[in-house]
Amino acid sequence: MTIDLSTEAIAKLSPRELISTLQQVDPDDPALRDVDIDVIARAIDPQKLGRDEFADLLDALGALADGGAALDLARMDPQNFARIISRASKDQVEAVTSRPGLRTRVLDEVFRRMEAHFRGDRAGATRAVVHFHLTGGSPEDLYEVIIENAACVINKSATRDPRASVTLGPVEFLKLATGNASAPVLFMTGKLKVKGDLGFAAGFMSLFNIPKA
Repeated sequence: MTIDLSTEAIAKLSPRELISTLQQVDPDDPALRDVDIDVIARAIDPQKLGRDEFADLLDALGALADGGAALDLARMDPQNFARIISRASKDQVEAVTSRPGLRTRVLDEVFRRMEAHFRGDRAGATRAVVHFHLTGGSPEDLYEVIIENAACVINKSATRDPRASVTLGPVEFLKLATGNASAPVLFMTGKLKVKGDLGFAAGFMSLFNIPKA
């Protein structure tokens, strides 16, 4: 069976048909050679998908990327990534983060984007370490953000004592990191907890270019 994944063909597929097609195609299928992940991103509206279908979509893209297709999340435009997260419901994001491999893939990508979107000009001479504890995993996920010399480095383990430690759920983190949630609101509602320098933590996200959906 010949699979057509041209821009025109993708536009004609329903979201569920697109997911089914991505699940069936082989990573080395010639049909994937010229597929742009942003074309797929623009064709997907999470609000038209069920709770698990959104996770199925990201799983399918991840499996194809692991097989060598140019469909990894790192290639997706920041605005498209932010739009998809903004349109996804809490239940859909929870479905994503409840799958261990997919949870790691998505969280790793968000922190990679933080490193890439760091504003060294805003940081100035700031030297600080922030630990992000993301609940719900087994074990809990820890990401370390080191800011020094007008640069940002991400580690997946603690290497230094933090100036601030931030604890929140992966759903709230994904919304926060894509400009779809407010840190002060999350803090005031108890969904985000901070130990250490509260003032620094409050302004931390201003050191990054947060993509808007």
